Amino acid sequence: MADCGSEEVAVIGNTDITDEESQDNKNNMMAEGSCLLRKMEISVAEAEKRTGKNAVNMQETYTVYLIETRLQGLAPDVQDPPLQPADSVTEGHNPVPDSLWRRYSEFELLRNYLLVTYPFIVIPPLPEKRAEFVWHKLSADNMDPDFVERRRIGLENFLLRVASHPVLSSDKIFFLFLTEENGWKEAVFETGFLAKSDSRLKALNATFRVKNPDKRFSELKHYSDELQSVTSQLLRVRARVADRLYGVYKVHGNYGRVFSEWSAIEKEMGDGLQSAGHHMDAYAASVDDILEEEEHYADQLKEYLFYAEAVKAVCRKHELLQYELETASQDLASKKQQQEELAAGTVRTFSFKGMTSKLFGQETPEQREAKLKVLEEQIKEGEVTVTEKTLECEEFVKNAWKDIERFKEQKDHDLREALMSYAVMQISMCKKGIQVWTNAKECFSKM
Repeated sequence: MADCGSEEVAVIGNTDITDEESQDNKNNMMAEGSCLLRKMEISVAEAEKRTGKNAVNMQETYTVYLIETRLQGLAPDVQDPPLQPADSVTEGHNPVPDSLWRRYSEFELLRNYLLVTYPFIVIPPLPEKRAEFVWHKLSADNMDPDFVERRRIGLENFLLRVASHPVLSSDKIFFLFLTEENGWKEAVFETGFLAKSDSRLKALNATFRVKNPDKRFSELKHYSDELQSVTSQLLRVRARVADRLYGVYKVHGNYGRVFSEWSAIEKEMGDGLQSAGHHMDAYAASVDDILEEEEHYADQLKEYLFYAEAVKAVCRKHELLQYELETASQDLASKKQQQEELAAGTVRTFSFKGMTSKLFGQETPEQREAKLKVLEEQIKEGEVTVTEKTLECEEFVKNAWKDIERFKEQKDHDLREALMSYAVMQISMCKKGIQVWTNAKECFSKM
């Protein structure tokens, strides 16, 4: 990567970087540890519009994306020994297709599977399905070629993010997504992730019931809300600036028209005015390339707008685990209290059973003994449940916080690089404006 003093800074997702800088991006990703990118080159090479019939037999137009892969050595170790799709892969031999087409909905299915399977990981987001924060000259149509191209870049970035992750890169379903033309969906559904995803819905309301929330996760959730707020505000400001900048540049084309008309009535000044008009026309036309490049930086900011939601998903999962632990602990405490009251023959808290005993007499010793045995078994089961929930919560916190720290480093690096690159682009744009007026000045001086 370029240092702070360089005028060119490579950022993942920028189509204008050199091949060398692009390789630097992938090297930075691979530096995180043993990952799929060390063994396989991955790219989303192109997009193609197709027409077909959907699930309800209606005609539809959709876009598919070509994923190209090339193994560089041994395929990655896969976590689940019974299903290792890459075991037969040896160096220099690739028994699986090196290219295949995927729809956006298939990327969505993959990400939903990763969300459910790895709840403690900040799962990389997909690019937007429909354009947001657009300015008036930018099409919001999801079939627009420019939008499809930016989404292609975003989908490639998603795959590189997953393939560079120390945990996600070893997932067997992800490997199948990259290498199996057919059958990978069946493998996804066989994991039973859909049934697991239903339980995740509880997490949406868990936060309102957790009595002792973890301060770190509460602060992280608040930070994610703020990150979403500031990035969305920044994107709105950028869209407004782009709108006005487009107008200012295009108005410069009027200079070109006026200078050209003026040159027609001047003999000695004509050539100078005509030349200055050409510079103004070129200046007015240059805004299209400038704003197209800006869109790539906007997409990088959008990635972290969506990343914020992924961070909140981890926080919600922790809230759910915390709620389940608190519920199990309360249930165990209630059972122990019932055991003490039953053993002592007293009821310190109001209950329907207590009122029944007062009205119809005390239970027999045999009945009490039977209930005590049932409570004793329930207490043993409750203690096991509390222990399991405690260990599950502790393990989740350990793994989640490790991944969150990794994400923070990635975020700080990426946003710093993106903002620096945006500043460099603005400086370059201003220099071009100065050069245009310098050229115009020379034209005027020769009249």
